[in-house]
Amino acid sequence: MPRMVEAIDVQKHYGALHVLRGINLSVDEGEVVCILGPSGSGKSTFLRCINHLEKIDGGVIWVHGEVMGYHLRGDKLHEMHDRDVQRQRRKIGMVFQHFDLFPHLTVLDNVTIGPIRVKKEPRIRAVERATALLARVGLGDKSNVYPAQLSGGQKQRVAIARALAMEPLLMLFDEPTSALDPELVGEVLDVMRDLATEGTTMIVVTHEIGFAREVADRVAFMADGEVREIGKPEEVLSNPKDERAQTFLARVLQ
Repeated sequence: MPRMVEAIDVQKHYGALHVLRGINLSVDEGEVVCILGPSGSGKSTFLRCINHLEKIDGGVIWVHGEVMGYHLRGDKLHEMHDRDVQRQRRKIGMVFQHFDLFPHLTVLDNVTIGPIRVKKEPRIRAVERATALLARVGLGDKSNVYPAQLSGGQKQRVAIARALAMEPLLMLFDEPTSALDPELVGEVLDVMRDLATEGTTMIVVTHEIGFAREVADRVAFMADGEVREIGKPEEVLSNPKDERAQTFLARVLQ
């Protein structure tokens, strides 16, 4: 199966803080990989490095056959112009913890703004697809309302529809349910389950162990800026080899 993501020896520093310490991770097309680990382990930073929202300090990240954020000439990396990075990002959808919707725009306008402004799509086509996507995430009746009128779960489903409107090859989810009230978590996870069933390539940073067990093709455990263990969900979640993974999972599965 073709590779969608290939991260090789990825390093990231914030000053003296060494956040990512040689991350190696590959994700095939159509695969769902869930990343678990304690706070501060570098999970969200790694996700942001994949679409070059954070610049890496070493190593390389390939997405769909292209080096992200850099031109590779020989064995040297040369930083891309912002315009080229923006072009690369179009194939990656990202859903954040706190929705990041535009409060002054309706739900429909939030979903169409990317295709119209970035991809220069005709408005009629963007609206057609946005309407279909909103129906798909269970919000077909919310096109003309504003984000302030929505629950947290509804906002996050709009954020997913907005990311999908750009027709990405890869979806990144950064703890998409952690800012939600517990009773709203299920409606967002249901949408993500559907995406997985449809063969969407996904990397999901999450604390939802049940979701990872049920939906992930593989689970990666990160700690101290490293991928300490990766494998099938039943292997990593039920019988982790890494001592740090054992401690973490014993605590969260209590």
